[in-house]
Amino acid sequence: MSKLVLKNCLVRKSAFFACFVFCIFMATPLLAQPEKDISPKERCPVCGMFVTKFPDWITQVRLTSGTVKYFDGVKDLLAFTLNPASFGMPGQTVRDIWVKDYYTLAWIDGRAAWYVVGSDVYGPMGHEFIAFGSVAAAENFRTDHKGTKVLRFDEITEPLVQSMRQGQKMR
Repeated sequence: MSKLVLKNCLVRKSAFFACFVFCIFMATPLLAQPEKDISPKERCPVCGMFVTKFPDWITQVRLTSGTVKYFDGVKDLLAFTLNPASFGMPGQTVRDIWVKDYYTLAWIDGRAAWYVVGSDVYGPMGHEFIAFGSVAAAENFRTDHKGTKVLRFDEITEPLVQSMRQGQKMR
């Protein structure tokens, strides 16, 4: 074969490989999107509440198995995320976390969100972690609603989650 034919073949293979990588790269964010069509039959695996009764408070996780679980607020999502085996999912870990920004109600990555605790705003089951997509929005909310702290996801501990769940009942 001539050098020109080999060069053309190499260019085609490189172009095919680049297209393949591009398609995989573009599909990845699509896989990491929250579910938007949630059945009214979905129940929180932590408290048993029907989550669609409170659409502004719905949160969700996608497990490594691909299973999606829905919650009636961040507090129950965090309890589940910290210990999925306690809620019927042994051997599973949480792959994606989605919460709603309190002001915009847009879905945001739960690991990148800012959370206000100790505010005078209550969720469907009492005290709640209030999620925001920016630190500025979280700080404004904290000031306006007497919040005690603004935390990142990795600063939230199991004892804090359990203390907020203690004594709370469905509203």
